[in-house]
Order: sequence, then structure tokens, then C-alpha cells
Amino acid sequence: MAKDLAIILNNGSLNSAVATAVAAQKYRPIMLYVETGPQTGLRGRAAYEQQVAVFKPYREHTAAMPFLASLTAQSAAAAQSADPRQTGMLAPHLLDLLPLVTTAVRFASHYQASAVYLGLRVGPGADELAQATEFVQILNELVQLPCEQPDLEIIAPLLELEPWQVVDVGVQVNAPLEKGWSCLEETPDPCWACRGCRTREAAFTQAGKPDPLRGLRK
Repeated sequence: MAKDLAIILNNGSLNSAVATAVAAQKYRPIMLYVETGPQTGLRGRAAYEQQVAVFKPYREHTAAMPFLASLTAQSAAAAQSADPRQTGMLAPHLLDLLPLVTTAVRFASHYQASAVYLGLRVGPGADELAQATEFVQILNELVQLPCEQPDLEIIAPLLELEPWQVVDVGVQVNAPLEKGWSCLEETPDPCWACRGCRTREAAFTQAGKPDPLRGLRK
């Protein structure tokens, strides 16, 4: 195994920026972006590229998986109007993550990397945390035993954190928080009105930290 390499699933989000920074504390990162369609998440893609420029990874890849666009359209629409941690919402989110994680595992096998990092966060809620923890544990067992990758670990370092704790960790590991895109709109600047922007604003307020993205506004 290449003990100093880790694959990081990164979609340009704030969670991705922090998870990548956490991984970079221990490993040389290989950043992986999953492209689900030519018009899907353009602003997130731009944020990912900005994070690549900051982290200067050992390698970076884009995995084209256009079939996911039609399969996840309904899930994405629901996510814009509901908290993924609500009862019944987490399972579809984990299902959407499954092909992304397995793709990252294949890249890890190619590079003989030691770990796969993802920015999955569900918070401390007992039911949701237990469900997500079991998801990660089962994936690890599948990869390490039947797939014969005993030294490869799937890691979700933000899993049980609240949004404000993600911000706090991000500050501690010097994550480029201003490069993490949280807005649900495909606009040059955050709208500061959607659920994503409101969650971000509340997280920085509760963490007692200034949002560097607001500081970049003219």
C-alpha cells in the first residue's frame, strides 16, 4: 500500500473542503470529483477547482457518471426543501453516495492508497448517526474482506458533527472555508437566502467565527 496516499471525494462543498484538509494532515491527497452531467452543479465544480488550486493534490480526477443525474434528480429536489437528517431522508442520501464511494475505492485500489475520505455529516442524532455509522462500517467490511483490500479504510471524519463544529474543525486544520460552496443556487455569489446559505450562516455564527466567504463580497 502507498501509506501516504488517500482518495478524497470532493464536490466543492464546505464539508468537502474540511474533510480534504483533515485528510491532508496525514496523507498526500488525491482529489476525486464525480461529474453527473454537463449542467449539474457547475458552481460546485468551480468551487472544487478552487480547492484543487489550494490543496495542490498529488493527483486529481473527474469521474464522469452521467447516468446518476436522472436517478438522483428527485433526491436533489427533496434535499433543497428538507433536512437530509429527517426521518426517511438519510437512506436515499446514503444510496446516492454508494456509487461515489465505490468509485473512490476503485481509485484507491489503483493507487494502492491507504484511505478514502468523504465529507458525509449527519450530526449527533442517535438514529441517523447509527444508520450512517453502520453504512460506513459495512462498506469497510466489504472492501477489506471480500474485495481483499485489508489495509484500505473508508473514513468520514465529520460524521457526528454539528455544522458549527465542522466550521470549528475547519479553522483548526486551516481548511479553505472561503472555497466551500454552500448555496443551492447556480449563481456567481451566494444568495444568502436558501437553506444551504442559512445553514452556513448559522454554523459560522454558532462557532463564533467570521465567514471568509462574506469577507470576499464587494
